[in-house]
Amino acid sequence: MEQHTQQVTPLMTKRLAPTRLLTGGAALAAAVVAVVAGVSMAAGDRKGMVLPLAAVAGVAVAVLALTRFSGYVLLMLAVRSCVDLFKLTGPSAGQADSAGAARAVDPSTLLAVLFLLAAGLWLAAQLSRHGRLRGSPLGWAMLLVGASSVVSALGATRPANSLLEALRILTVVAMFVVLEQLMPDTAAVRRVLLACYVSLVLALGYTVVLSLLGSPPAEVKGDFTRISGTFSQSTTFGRYLMFMVIFGFAVYRFLGRRLRVTLGVLLGLSLLFLLLTNTRSALLGAAIGLAVVAVLHRSKRMLVTLCVVAVAGVALVPAVGERFAQLGTSRSVGGDPTGNTLAWRIGYWTEIVTLADRNPATGIGPNMTQRETDEAKKPHNDFLRAYVETGLLGLGAYLMMLFAFLHTAHRALRRAPPGSFERGVAVGFAGCAIAFVAISAASNVISNVVTLWYFVAFAAAASAIARHPAPNLAGEQPRSTSVPV
Repeated sequence: MEQHTQQVTPLMTKRLAPTRLLTGGAALAAAVVAVVAGVSMAAGDRKGMVLPLAAVAGVAVAVLALTRFSGYVLLMLAVRSCVDLFKLTGPSAGQADSAGAARAVDPSTLLAVLFLLAAGLWLAAQLSRHGRLRGSPLGWAMLLVGASSVVSALGATRPANSLLEALRILTVVAMFVVLEQLMPDTAAVRRVLLACYVSLVLALGYTVVLSLLGSPPAEVKGDFTRISGTFSQSTTFGRYLMFMVIFGFAVYRFLGRRLRVTLGVLLGLSLLFLLLTNTRSALLGAAIGLAVVAVLHRSKRMLVTLCVVAVAGVALVPAVGERFAQLGTSRSVGGDPTGNTLAWRIGYWTEIVTLADRNPATGIGPNMTQRETDEAKKPHNDFLRAYVETGLLGLGAYLMMLFAFLHTAHRALRRAPPGSFERGVAVGFAGCAIAFVAISAASNVISNVVTLWYFVAFAAAASAIARHPAPNLAGEQPRSTSVPV
């Protein structure tokens, strides 16, 4: 039998040379990074360990963003819940973060900058190709919020710190605008939602594993030990779980059997860890959102189940009841952090509202309230924060955004066919939107940018449903759920 041997021609050699060079360079770079990270870890230098790894990951993600942007966005949604594990600065929940310069090199900040650049280039390319972008009233309202934040930051006494906060807000706006373009039909909506719940798998998996090993990820605040999961603080973990639980319960009944089993396990663990975060605003928000879901689904059984879970939760986790009992205690300004009570908040709101007198039109700048008060705390009220930090201009934009959230939910509910997955998406976002508005009156929801990524993902999904053709008068539902580009 005649044997054929492949001859390597000079042309093939020329083609293989760059590939070999790139492969060798990549291997050398990976080895150098591994050595540097290992030496830094041995020396206890967290920054020296994290930054080289973040640089390599950033290059890999940048390549993905330039070659498959939709895959890049899904990856960002899937892993964003774990990025805070590599945070270089400490938590800044509700208070001033003195390490403003250090925050600029946090992996989360670098990821935000990369996302803004990639999103800007991709949106520009889409606009050039199609002549227009898919938009909605909610998208315009969010753009106004982002623009007002930048304008206010430019006039702040510390523009660098304020612009950093404005950048974080812009990433939320960009995520919504991008997702509106990437979800033309229900299949795309499902992919985005799957990426969101992959992030929940990662967050819960990490928390469960460490808990089984005897060292659960937690933080001590006053008299309470509160689970923080993959996030830098328990309040962020609590609000993340709040949105995931509300939306998950809304779509649960419309999934296949296997997905229902998987989601059921995730929701059970989420409820448990939500209780263990002991975050009052998240617990109240989850209760409100789930009640909305039960009413819209017309499920009396769900309402009864919620009541049973609430009673059992307080019985099994007594710290939850103790935490809510603090709302009735008194605390002077500057007192024990455990007693972060309603009375303290009202007193603090009275103190900070006068800060807006310096510039009623555009405010004192995002993230500047805690730098102008003795308490060094964030406002714990997003309505007041919008007025004080971004002025009447920003407050108007913020109220427009809230109205657009509710309008989008209402429109999606009207357009979603009864008994369909689209109906579950509409109900889920309605519950999340009402919970968002409710807890914004007494907490810093707008500052939890990581949780807002998932909230606006649900909003973009509802916006996609809201663009569907309305059901016809005869009651027959359209078979196609695609949205024309």
